[in-house]
Amino acid sequence: MSDVRPGRLKVYLGAAPGVGKTYRMLDEGRRRAARGADVVVGFAECHGRPHTEAMLDGLESVPRASGAYRGGRFEEMDLAALLARRPQVAIVDEFAHGNVPGDGRNPKRRQDIEMLLDAGIDVITALDIQHLESLNDVVEKITGVPHHETVPDEVVRRARQIELVDMEPEGLRRRMAHGDIYAPEKIDAALANYFRPGNLTALRQLALLWVADRVDEALQEYRTRHGIGGVWETRERVVVALTGGPEGDTLIRRAARIADRSAGGDLLAVHVARSDGLASGVSHASLARQRRLIEDLGGSYHSVVGDDVPTTLVEFARGENATQLVLGTSRRGRLARFLTGPGTGETVTELSGDIDVHRVTHERAGRGTLLPSRRRTLSPARLIAGPVTGLVLPVLLTVVLARTRGPLNLTSEALLFLLAVVGVACIGGVASAVIASVTASLLLNYWFIPPIGAFTLDDPNALLALAVFAVVAAVVAAVVDRSLRLSRRSARATAEAETMSSLAGSIVRGEATIPALLERTRETFGMESAELVDEAPEEAGVTAVPAGPGAWLALRGRTLSSSERRVLAAFAAHAGSAVERARLAEAAAEVEPVKAADRLRTALLRAVGHDLRTPLAAGWAAVTSLRSRDIEFPPEDRDELLATADESMAKLNRLVENLLDLSRLEAGALTLDLRATSLEEVLPTALADVPDVDVVDLEEIPAVLADPPLLERVIANLAGNAARHTPDGRKVLVTASVLADQVELRVVDRGPGLPAEGRDRLFEPFQRLGDTDNATGLGLGLALARGLTEAMNGTLSPEDTPGGGLTMVVSLPFAQRTPSAVPTKASRRPE
Repeated sequence: MSDVRPGRLKVYLGAAPGVGKTYRMLDEGRRRAARGADVVVGFAECHGRPHTEAMLDGLESVPRASGAYRGGRFEEMDLAALLARRPQVAIVDEFAHGNVPGDGRNPKRRQDIEMLLDAGIDVITALDIQHLESLNDVVEKITGVPHHETVPDEVVRRARQIELVDMEPEGLRRRMAHGDIYAPEKIDAALANYFRPGNLTALRQLALLWVADRVDEALQEYRTRHGIGGVWETRERVVVALTGGPEGDTLIRRAARIADRSAGGDLLAVHVARSDGLASGVSHASLARQRRLIEDLGGSYHSVVGDDVPTTLVEFARGENATQLVLGTSRRGRLARFLTGPGTGETVTELSGDIDVHRVTHERAGRGTLLPSRRRTLSPARLIAGPVTGLVLPVLLTVVLARTRGPLNLTSEALLFLLAVVGVACIGGVASAVIASVTASLLLNYWFIPPIGAFTLDDPNALLALAVFAVVAAVVAAVVDRSLRLSRRSARATAEAETMSSLAGSIVRGEATIPALLERTRETFGMESAELVDEAPEEAGVTAVPAGPGAWLALRGRTLSSSERRVLAAFAAHAGSAVERARLAEAAAEVEPVKAADRLRTALLRAVGHDLRTPLAAGWAAVTSLRSRDIEFPPEDRDELLATADESMAKLNRLVENLLDLSRLEAGALTLDLRATSLEEVLPTALADVPDVDVVDLEEIPAVLADPPLLERVIANLAGNAARHTPDGRKVLVTASVLADQVELRVVDRGPGLPAEGRDRLFEPFQRLGDTDNATGLGLGLALARGLTEAMNGTLSPEDTPGGGLTMVVSLPFAQRTPSAVPTKASRRPE
């Protein structure tokens, strides 16, 4: 199999049920077959739609495999037959479908499709957006309908082609009204609920945006693969540069307004974590607040490391294919800008090329920078300006002092020259300060120390003053230069600490999955790729650091500096920890079923030890008394003992039957006889032992498809449970209604009810949540009731009773539906 080319997957993604995914899928199959391709239909769900069924004509279909499950017969795709047939193209509908257990089938149809792809078979499949894992909860909030069958987004994104099947909401509603989607009896309910115009519009937007993201990923991959650095304005992307200063909130809101002008525009915030312009001296509290703000506005936050702020910003913007870049105006004053040259904003504007740059004013503009020196090393401009200033500034000072000769003495003049040397040291460093010191010494000697106009020294005091001046100038220049270097090192350390703090914060927020860490690492260091490998690669342009036993973090791209490697080592340590956590999670997942079985066994032993012993002891005592030859019981006492024995044995029999039925349910070995069953047929027997029950007239309720004895036990368990929780003087209410093609039977109590957090455990075996008498019953009633209901293709769910209490709702299909037509899960809705 290793030599077989993997098959290609194509997904038809529908914005809503009924838009025509299956029709389009079969139409493509017919077109491929007409071109000579070997096309076979592995599974197609037409839902009785004549136009869709007509598309099957002329296409070969693999017969479905039939299997039994919980007393019913169900049909699934015959994967073995399809693999044996080995067509070029297989059409497999319902990508998110969960297979019915049994006969060694995969749990999910997507696993069947993966096996077909591994065998070299191309697959065409279909999927609705409500089955995408990332959108499942959003669709449920919009429509109110839960969908339990989902597919991870990453599985769908790996498809070679994804084609959106879309339709205007009104067009889809017209199809529904004409009966092209659902059966006539379902149309009114569907149009009033799931297929409302607002719902369909929202679903359509979700589908369009998801597919747009997928197209955007493909575009980014293409640009990276072909080395395209220019901006392609296919989608508005606004990048806002954050410094951690107080102006950040203003910039973010301004950038958000720019992004909102274009539908589907992206908003990205970037912070350069390093020792110059946009990284040092920041307020971490401000950055954290600004990060929350950008995420609240629907944007994303990014932190990058770079040696040069303007270049790093532009490279990040180009890497993200940004169309606009938002910066704040400089916080430095005019004098600072004059002395240090153009700032980040001016440089970014020069480098931006085809990216639009917005420089936004704010209240801190021109009030002086809160940040340290702009660069870790001197810029080319300062490398030139320093020596020039060292030569020119002493000359200009000499001209000024020569015109004011008289008021100042030699000491004052020397101090002024010393001040000039310090200024030159701030601009150009110690080398420029030495040049200024030598120049100032010569000028002092020639113009201000007698004999004036000659390089001679007659006065020893003047000679000493000149020597001291030169030494002091050199020392002060060296101290100033060292102070600046230490300041830059401190800022660099702060930037590294900030980067690690940001990484730690993302881990605390739950973003520390391995793919997220790798993407954050790649983004932070501006590399082409980042991956975890088993061995350190020896390729050129690859930086690798150890990430734990047998793992290396490898980055491809530029060469990293030693300080960046230190930060990278911390990223690698976190990645190694994430790998180890993933391994531990897998091990824990393997152990969890064993722990669950152990807990169940322990609960069973505890429950059986008490609840089975009580009726057994009572019955045994009654029978032993009756068999005693020492006592002659009167007839009434004898009858009472016989009644006690009979009652105890009946109770014991019910408990044992519950345990056996529950074990058969768990093993999938319960035999069912599903047939048309009237509620009036089973209710009298089911409620015979439950006092104080009101039953609403059920004459208009149609028969349901159920197993009568099992339905009787379900109702008896629910009514008995409701009776235990209903206060004295109140009655249990049993009522029924019809919804679409389902009958909903409600058993209502007026007890204290149950908090929402307790409902997850309500149907677990051996739970007696809220029982007033915890000394009776094994806690199997509700667990068994749900199991039996689901075995009959129904559902059992709790609801709050208006005015207080709990209502258990049993939903079962109409009797005219055959078992093979009944879905196995509530989420399997026809399109």
